[in-house]
Amino acid sequence: MAIVQTLAGEDFEPELPKRLLKIADDIVAAGGRAYLVGGWVRDALLGKNCRDYDVEVYDLEQDQLLPILSKYGKTNLVGKAFGVIHLSMKGESLDFSFPRTESKVGYGHKGFVVKTDAKLSFKEAALRRDFTINAMGMELPDLKLCDPYGGIDDLKSRCLRHVGPAFAEDSLRILRGVQFASRFALNLAPETVELCRTLSLDDLSIERLFEEFKKWLLKPGKPSLGLKAFIDIKLDEYFPEVSTSGELLDAMACNRAGLTDEEAAELAFAALLSGNAFPGSGCEDVKAIADKFLARITNEIHLVRKVPEILKCYSELDYETVPAAPVLRRLAVRLDGLKLLALLVKSTPKTQFKSATFAEDLWCAAESLDILNVAPQPFLTGKMLIDLGVKPGKQMGEIIKKSFELQLDGELSNADAAIAWAKAELSA
Repeated sequence: MAIVQTLAGEDFEPELPKRLLKIADDIVAAGGRAYLVGGWVRDALLGKNCRDYDVEVYDLEQDQLLPILSKYGKTNLVGKAFGVIHLSMKGESLDFSFPRTESKVGYGHKGFVVKTDAKLSFKEAALRRDFTINAMGMELPDLKLCDPYGGIDDLKSRCLRHVGPAFAEDSLRILRGVQFASRFALNLAPETVELCRTLSLDDLSIERLFEEFKKWLLKPGKPSLGLKAFIDIKLDEYFPEVSTSGELLDAMACNRAGLTDEEAAELAFAALLSGNAFPGSGCEDVKAIADKFLARITNEIHLVRKVPEILKCYSELDYETVPAAPVLRRLAVRLDGLKLLALLVKSTPKTQFKSATFAEDLWCAAESLDILNVAPQPFLTGKMLIDLGVKPGKQMGEIIKKSFELQLDGELSNADAAIAWAKAELSA
């Protein structure tokens, strides 16, 4: 198995499917060359395994490559215009492509003319890629590095630099720069910052925008560096609703361990907008600001519903004294439990608190009331009232509502107390 020397100077033996190596041998025997490209190469140099195998094939035409791949599994020409062949094998899924050039001829991310050319050099083909760290290849089977634009030096110096003028042809690359800065702890090169500032995101769909925001906020990394890139590019002028601190974002990334995917996303996007909700921010309608931002980037109902409410509750805290139990129970009803609100408070720099122990006190109070993970549920139910002779209808609803308010106030402590109260209410 081939060995890669990582940036740290260590020998690293990356995971490679044996069948991929056999395919590479067949390609070489047929007069071609095969390169692993993109994220796989970057990750290998960082000493990480990556199962996203993208292979670029040179010096062979499509009708020469297809018979080779067909010996190993089912082939599917998934991107005919882009020269992409998907190979499905038992337990593995690989993509093979041909070197190509791309020319911008229309509006949006589909407005490109793509030309494949098996005779292109690796340097010519890599010119269409976004950043130098993604423009490297490793030739199979020995994994010899091909790095025409200095990607390895940029990785070493923690620099994210665009490859060339073609970068400007896809405006999504602006946000890709943000999420790469976060995921790999990089700083944008000054010339890349300047180029990004000249581009507009207006041609991008909300789906494409949302995917890049999610990668920035949810993939492992240092989201504060993504925020720095975001501000350097002046994306805070395009998305003025984004208001947070790098310290808060990094703390949020540490505090989301154990959350479901939906919960992690809700916490992350609340953190991204949290500066609008902190006392003294000057924002009068936190919920409206969050609604406006989310409408621009996502259709996911759970985020649209939950994030603005988290921020509204966050804005109602004074960060000195933990609210009394009745208030906490009502907050828990609004949020289906206080966990995400408490985690957002935990992520907030303590220097902003009037009490240094506020975050811990809030968490402990929610735990003691058993409302950290779930909202309080009414003790009194419709079935109980039917057993007391109450018919379904308006009266039943009003009794349950009144009973629940008393429960939230702490005046009813269990179902027996709620039934006793209901009996007295009915006989009054």
